[in-house]
Amino acid sequence: MAATKEFAYEAVNAAGSLVRGTLEADSEDAASRVLSGQRLTPLQLSVAGQGLKKEISLPGFRARTTSKDLAVFSRQFASMTASGLTLMRALAILEKETSKEPLRAAVSRVRAGVQSGAPLSTSLAAHPDQFPALMVSMVRAGEAGGFLDDALGRIARMYEADSHLRAKIKSALTYPTVVLIFSLLMAAGVITFIVPVFARMFSNFGGKLPLPTQIMVDLSHSMWWLGPLVVAALAGGARALRRRYRRDAAFRLRLDAFKLRIPVVGGLVGKVAISRWARNLSTLLHVGVPVIQALDVVADTAGNAVIGEAMQDVKVAVRVGKQMSGPLSKHPVFPAMAVQMLEVGEETGQISEMLDKLADFYDGEVQTATEALSSALEPLMVVVLGAMIGVMVVCLYLPMFSIYSHIGGGS
Repeated sequence: MAATKEFAYEAVNAAGSLVRGTLEADSEDAASRVLSGQRLTPLQLSVAGQGLKKEISLPGFRARTTSKDLAVFSRQFASMTASGLTLMRALAILEKETSKEPLRAAVSRVRAGVQSGAPLSTSLAAHPDQFPALMVSMVRAGEAGGFLDDALGRIARMYEADSHLRAKIKSALTYPTVVLIFSLLMAAGVITFIVPVFARMFSNFGGKLPLPTQIMVDLSHSMWWLGPLVVAALAGGARALRRRYRRDAAFRLRLDAFKLRIPVVGGLVGKVAISRWARNLSTLLHVGVPVIQALDVVADTAGNAVIGEAMQDVKVAVRVGKQMSGPLSKHPVFPAMAVQMLEVGEETGQISEMLDKLADFYDGEVQTATEALSSALEPLMVVVLGAMIGVMVVCLYLPMFSIYSHIGGGS
């Protein structure tokens, strides 16, 4: 028999009041059933005492709304509306429970818009920095079709899958990133604090230093201004690149196409983009968003301009009554299997279901590719770290070899 765990929960009761507490259950699903039996709608449910597993947040670094935030927001919203709470009451609770200030402020303004008589989708669309067009389109379709609860549930599942995928990639790349940062910090520390000691010792012996050693000594003398300058240049370059990427469509297309051609990494980037494209398109079509509008939305949310360009060709074909799979086969970013699965979905009338399967398949492919990349990077980073240490040691001891040879020759 499975051991029971203690779960901490936040839920809404039949009166619409927020309730917090703990309970014991075998699993999260079992805990949800217990709460439902008590006429409570769970908003958050987690194993108690896992403080070390919470995300670390620092002041000034919480403004960006992530897929995880949207997943939690949508899941809570769907649970409350499904339990019979009014939109106003649900939004009031969400405003109180949302931890990120920009998102909380946006929810407050959405609630004010709904209170003034505006549709929920219109109120959400007024805040594109917090609520993406993908989410707004699905809410609008749910309102029009009378299945807002289902639309919010689909939104939550979509963002949960996206958040889970991002977490897998970040987890796999954590170790190589830590090793790289440690290597750079170690090199900077050696150059700043250790090389000057050796430089003073070498100056006492006189003579000319070997070129590699002289470069390290000169670098140590310049480190106090060169280090901040390099950091500022990298930060400024990254910011300028990001700004141009957002504003220049032609540059964005060239850069995204280049990402797909990078050895090893390009395959992973393409699989992530295909997975996101398939899941987003499936979700939009499932809730009844018109095909042309759905293609417009996924063109902007796939995360790769190459896929966005392909969607323009697909729209042209759909407008004249052709299938989507035909134009996709002309774009190398879409593998033959993806095109064939979409074609089967079109022939059987199950496009949304087939796209879901395609997204699940590429989620697995991304996980496998990420693990393989991480396995390849880990020994490579160790080699880089060892090589860096070896080069610095050799540079520092080269003058000593010269000194010993002079001593030996003089004796």
